[in-house]
Formats: sequence, structure tokens, C-alpha cells
Amino acid sequence: MKKIEVFDPAMCCSTGVCGTDVDPKLVQFASDLSWLQGQGVSVERFNLSQQPAAFAANEKVRATLKEQGTECLPMIVADGEIVMKSVYPTREQLTLLAGAKLSFSSAPAASTCCGGESEASKRSQSSCCGGDSSKSSCC
Repeated sequence: MKKIEVFDPAMCCSTGVCGTDVDPKLVQFASDLSWLQGQGVSVERFNLSQQPAAFAANEKVRATLKEQGTECLPMIVADGEIVMKSVYPTREQLTLLAGAKLSFSSAPAASTCCGGESEASKRSQSSCCGGDSSKSSCC
């Protein structure tokens, strides 16, 4: 398996749940990285404001920052090679970058959320996209 390193721009935290402004992209990315680690992939994440030495220690990251400035962050490195800059990858892209066939969960959903009713959604009497929203566990 590959080693994935994420070099984040300077920010207070990498989860996206900082202060009053929650960044849903960062929340999703943090979740995707956690999922990737659960698949056995080695993942390291560095924040420019908290771990500047990691940026300085990586020759390719340091050179790219010198040439392009912080606009190139976030920077994604797979096995020592810069593979993405300026954008956070999706879970699907992370899967490809990890260089392995990773399995997505095949467990059936408890409800189909707008795609019909499962036994679980019938029991909860929630239609998710209509009906009594006070009983809905989705939307």
C-alpha cells in the first residue's frame, strides 16, 4: 500500500470544525482520510501553521511552495511524489491514489432515503423526503 501525505495550508485545525465557520469540505475530507486509514493505508497530515518543519523537511514540497507559494496547498503526496495541488481529493480519488483496490462498505442502508421504503424506514414511519419530519432520521 502507498503512503499518503497531506500538506494543509495554515489553519486552526484539520477537521473543518473550527470556530463558528464549519467547512463541510474539510469535514468530509477528514472523514475520507479516516476511512482510508481504516483500509490499511498509511496516512499522515501536516498543517503549515502547526508543523512547518514537515514542509521544510520534504524537498519536493519545499520547492513547490517556494515556486508557487501557498496557493498550491493543500498538497497531496503519494509515496514521495506530489500527485495533487490546490484541492482536496474525493474519497474515490484517494482510493486511486492509494494504488489499491479498496472495498467500499457493502452493508445495506437502514433506509433508502427517497428511493423507496426499507423495513427500517417503515418501522420508523419516516419517509425522509416527506411525511412527518419530526420522526425523520434523515434530511
